[in-house]
Amino acid sequence: MSGAVLALSLAALLRSDSSPLEILLLEASVPEQHTHSGFDARAIALSAERGVRRAMLLPVSAPFHCALMQPAAEAMRAALAEIAMGAPCVPVMANVGAAPLSDPDAIRASLVAQVTGTVRWRECVAAMAAAGVTDFVEAGSGKVLAGLVKRIAAGAATASVGTAEDIATYKSRNG
Repeated sequence: MSGAVLALSLAALLRSDSSPLEILLLEASVPEQHTHSGFDARAIALSAERGVRRAMLLPVSAPFHCALMQPAAEAMRAALAEIAMGAPCVPVMANVGAAPLSDPDAIRASLVAQVTGTVRWRECVAAMAAAGVTDFVEAGSGKVLAGLVKRIAAGAATASVGTAEDIATYKSRNG
C-alpha cells in the first residue's frame, strides 16, 4: 500500500487472528482521530468489525512518517549537513518531539527524525498554548489544521493563508 496512509481508530490495531496488523501510529491529531501508516489490507475491514465509526485510505504521495521512509530520512540528513543554519528568531516547535528547539543541530536532527517519526500534533499545539501562544496561522491550502487547533486549544485564534494575497491580507489585519 505504498503511497497511501490509513486513517483509523487504535481499536483496529488489535489482533484479529494469530498475526498482528502491520501498521504504525503516525499521528494522534485530536483524541478521537488517529492516522496510521502501513500496508495491511485487513485494517479497514477489521476497523468496521470492531465498531470504528470511520476508517479510510487517505491519498498521499508517499508513506510519510514511518519506517518505509528511512531512505528519505538518510537523504534529508545528507542534505541538511550541507547547509548553513543559524539559530531561529523564535523557537521552532518540532512535531516529532513536541518541544521547542532553538539549537540548529537539534533542529537538523528533528527534521531528519520527523521523516520516519510519529507526528505529535496535539502535543505540539497543547505545549504552545501552555506556553502562552494564542494565535495560530496555518500556511498552505486548506483549513484542516486550523480546525484541529481550535479543538485542542480552546479559545485559540486561527487563520489560514495559502496565497501571497492571503498573507498580505493577514498582515494588513494583524500587523
